[in-house]
Amino acid sequence: MTNIYLDYNASTPIDPAVAAAMRPFLDEAFGNPSSGHWASTPAKAALEDARGQVAELLGCAPDEIVFTSGGSEANNLALKGTFFSLRDKGDHIITSVAEHPAVLAPCRFLERLGARVTYLPVDGTGRVDPEAVRRAITPRTVLISIMHANNEVGTIQPTEEIGAIAREHGIRFHTDAAQSVGKIPTGVDSLGVDLLSIAGHKLYAPKGIGALYVRRGVELEPLIHGAAHERGRRAGTESALLAVGLGTACSLAMDLEPMARVRALRDRFWQALREDFGDDIVLNGHPEHRLPNTLNVSFVGVIGAEILAGLEGVAGSTGSACHAGRVELSPVLAAMGVPERVGMGAVRFSLRRSTTDADIDAVVGRLRSRHGADAGWRHG
Repeated sequence: MTNIYLDYNASTPIDPAVAAAMRPFLDEAFGNPSSGHWASTPAKAALEDARGQVAELLGCAPDEIVFTSGGSEANNLALKGTFFSLRDKGDHIITSVAEHPAVLAPCRFLERLGARVTYLPVDGTGRVDPEAVRRAITPRTVLISIMHANNEVGTIQPTEEIGAIAREHGIRFHTDAAQSVGKIPTGVDSLGVDLLSIAGHKLYAPKGIGALYVRRGVELEPLIHGAAHERGRRAGTESALLAVGLGTACSLAMDLEPMARVRALRDRFWQALREDFGDDIVLNGHPEHRLPNTLNVSFVGVIGAEILAGLEGVAGSTGSACHAGRVELSPVLAAMGVPERVGMGAVRFSLRRSTTDADIDAVVGRLRSRHGADAGWRHG
């Protein structure tokens, strides 16, 4: 039976073109990019070329890109770096209850240091109300951090509207774009952001590399102190190897046209499931403002992990976790107000540009077979 991978929101393989670009840096250009001699020159040139490729994708200047170890570090740098650099001006941060743990955990850490954090609710589709952001602003607000698109349900936030509110009040605005880069437009000026996080392994680049866009004029206290790497914003010798991987992946992501086919395939997938399961299946997330590759559905009355376990060779993810025989909903689905009987059956399928009609037909067929064979599939 053919294995089918539909968990691209969790992690992507390294694109062949990315691997090819990186390969020479395993044996050559080994010098320290900061050394300033013949052995470092190729590494330095490759590092800056990669920075330019990331900047081109985001529509910003190369010197506004800081390479990090991944999306989590980029988020931590945005949040902690802002709080520590602006403590004399304010201590209030606005975020949402549906953020990735790489935003929520730093916020809770900063609360231990005196930060006041407002966690805004989301509606039943996972969206934040921009007017709720406006109402939450105080004279002490120094940062608004709302993700661009949710990793679980794919809901796209009204980022442009929130950005306009942030600019109106002179407040720094950060968005976690780990899931959206390469799937939908992420121009920083259009979004109205001052800080934007990227995770390489969501973008067909290697794990262990990411980036933070930092608008010119925005000061951040570094997380990692040491020498003046990354223009003093992140100490540590840069990896030309990993930067080249991210830069190449960003160049490939410039072309969003294939995502129209992915969206059509995702929608055909959803339609096929609706025809097979009727009222026993529910869509999680916004029906329109959603990543084109993401389909999060709940099989009502059953456990998502059990469904996936029965789909031999199919890789996806669930929206619930089993602990000591008890099913716990993900915080995102709980924040959306999804009932436990529905949310415990959540399964996320996430596609890529090379996902085929045959892949989707095979998954639908395996679900159909399991549905027919399992007498416990439906529960009154």
